[in-house]
Amino acid sequence: MSIMTMRPDRGAWPDIAALGLTQIIGYGTLYYSFGILAPAMAHDLGWPDEWVFGALSVALLAGGLVAPWSGRWIDRFGAGRMMTAGSVAASLALIGCALAPDGFAFVPALIAIEIASTLVQYGAAFPLLVQRHPHVAQRSIVWLTLIAGFASTLFWPLTSWLHGFLSWREVYLVFAAINLALCVPLHAWLSRPSTPCAPTNLPGEPAAMSRPGTPPPGTLQGSVPPASRRAAFLLMTAAFAFQSFVSSAVLVHMLPMLGSLGLGVIGVTVGALFGPSQVASRFINMIFGRNLSQLVLAAMAAALLPGALMLLALTAPSIAGAMVFAILFGMGNGLYSIVGGTLPLALFGAEGYGRRQGQIMSVRLIVGAAAPFAFALSMHRLGVETALWISAVLGFCAVAALAMIARLLRRAALRQPAAT
Repeated sequence: MSIMTMRPDRGAWPDIAALGLTQIIGYGTLYYSFGILAPAMAHDLGWPDEWVFGALSVALLAGGLVAPWSGRWIDRFGAGRMMTAGSVAASLALIGCALAPDGFAFVPALIAIEIASTLVQYGAAFPLLVQRHPHVAQRSIVWLTLIAGFASTLFWPLTSWLHGFLSWREVYLVFAAINLALCVPLHAWLSRPSTPCAPTNLPGEPAAMSRPGTPPPGTLQGSVPPASRRAAFLLMTAAFAFQSFVSSAVLVHMLPMLGSLGLGVIGVTVGALFGPSQVASRFINMIFGRNLSQLVLAAMAAALLPGALMLLALTAPSIAGAMVFAILFGMGNGLYSIVGGTLPLALFGAEGYGRRQGQIMSVRLIVGAAAPFAFALSMHRLGVETALWISAVLGFCAVAALAMIARLLRRAALRQPAAT
């Protein structure tokens, strides 16, 4: 199957390109840069490094608590408008962090950054594509995640280069300027009204301007019947929570974990395989995954994460085993980013998509904030190998939750003929 068959329609491409750039900037400036600048922040504030990362956990928790409201605002006012406001807020929060005289001012500004992130990152970008291009939203989300996957590849070296001759405060001011100069106008442009294409309208119904946040009539309705929606949503959210725990815990502790397993400096090389593997999995999915059920894709992503952890626990300190672990874990994490947007759409449809994304993002952020601490405690009290096995078991719980959704769908399909 050629890549051409995976392309969205021409009308979606400008939006995907604009969103791709803003997602790279959003994740690069608001998330990936923090780990590089954190030691300088700690030194400047007179804090231990752990306190700075603890402040980030508090900020992520705050973002998780606010995410459901962000999702409702996106549905009500339109994702483009909320992303424009979010970019302005992110710029002001970065300036607030840069100008914070002490920790008492730094922490609220960091919390503001994470709250603004809920309005400018995937949790808002996916609903924007669903609202503007519902008939090709799944394919558009796949392309967007491929583009945005380069955020760490670009911003880790860019942040390091800037920090070579600028203080962390000056770097944050540069990032605030980038958000104001690029993201605000692009998101404002994405707020323009759109006329749904013919496939999104009901037969005989004229194309009309859509109210912001309201999917056009005739768009995706989802595969889960109304009677099973609550159970299916809870199971899907639980699956994403387990995956979020595994992903967040391992990514934060990747290099220390590999070092504790006896891989030493080789761990840096092993960890470098993670990013390209994420992008590779998304590219492979674009080529071969067109006709693959999103539920099956979600199960594959869920299984790759704990499978990789089991492999690492069984083969350490083998370098070859660690490299395969990084590749498998990166591929699982890359697919996890995709299904976080496409699975809710496939199961529940376009209506209320922003609200659902906000609820899912809330759980993912809250669990992601607690996971690094829990994993570190497990490593310290029980050992690295035991911590890996515990995380693997939690990862397979995600697979079980997705399997239960498949069972619900099969039962609904069996009941349907009798009902008709």
